[in-house]
Amino acid sequence: MAGAGLRDTRRRIKSVEATKKITRAMELIAAARIPKAQARVVASKPYAQKLIEVIQNVGGASGGVSHPLLEVRDVRTVGVVVVASDRGLAGAYASNVIRLAERAMIDHRKAGREVTLYVVGKKAQTYFRYRGYTIGRAFLGVTDTPGYGDARAISNLVMDEYVSGEVDQLDTFYTRFDSAMTQTPSAYQLLPLSRPEGGEGGQAHGVAYSYEPSPEEILARILPRYVEATIFSILLEASASEHSARRRAMKAATDNAEELIRILAVQANRARQAEITTAITEIVGGAEALANG
Repeated sequence: MAGAGLRDTRRRIKSVEATKKITRAMELIAAARIPKAQARVVASKPYAQKLIEVIQNVGGASGGVSHPLLEVRDVRTVGVVVVASDRGLAGAYASNVIRLAERAMIDHRKAGREVTLYVVGKKAQTYFRYRGYTIGRAFLGVTDTPGYGDARAISNLVMDEYVSGEVDQLDTFYTRFDSAMTQTPSAYQLLPLSRPEGGEGGQAHGVAYSYEPSPEEILARILPRYVEATIFSILLEASASEHSARRRAMKAATDNAEELIRILAVQANRARQAEITTAITEIVGGAEALANG
């Protein structure tokens, strides 16, 4: 029995060591991707900020501006965009944002509103489909390294749904990237857009602008770009958060594997010592029996 137990312990040690190699490799891959993802988040912010500044300036020049994306309606149907992940092994990253979105959807339905669901990432698709939710559209293969084309595809869909009256409000749920150690599941109301407030007569910092074509036409072109930039920023923050969460989860798994290997090694040594002790006892007992005989 001791020999069988020792062999089983050694097999477990080899299995845990193989798992440790995988988790360590995934930890290193995620750690290598975090700086790039974080740099993309930082690089996207000036563009969005400049868009906001231009929208405010043009909005002030156009006076009582009107645009379908600015139209505030009685909310009967809410569009919900959930940005999760395509892959697992990232701890509670996906489940936290999914549960935040699900609670909001339950609250909307209790208030008598219909919910149209859009998901980004296979984890969100699997979760909501298993629980019987109707998914209007799923975007897969996006979360690892999102591109601006992905953001444009999502924004075109939700803007068309909003302009056509299919939804009266659009909420997005994603994980905000605060730092490599802190990521926060967050909600953001994307549509309707906030009405731009600009300087008097379109002046900003004492500078008066001349517009060609009209401020209304410029604003009509800029607002969809702002929606695209906002969704792109959300995708980038979610991607950076996912890589950070995966690195922490894989580091914890690697540390646990090392601790388990240490415990199993102690058990194997004890089993080996027990085998040796048993063998010595048998030899000594046999020698004494021969001597007495």
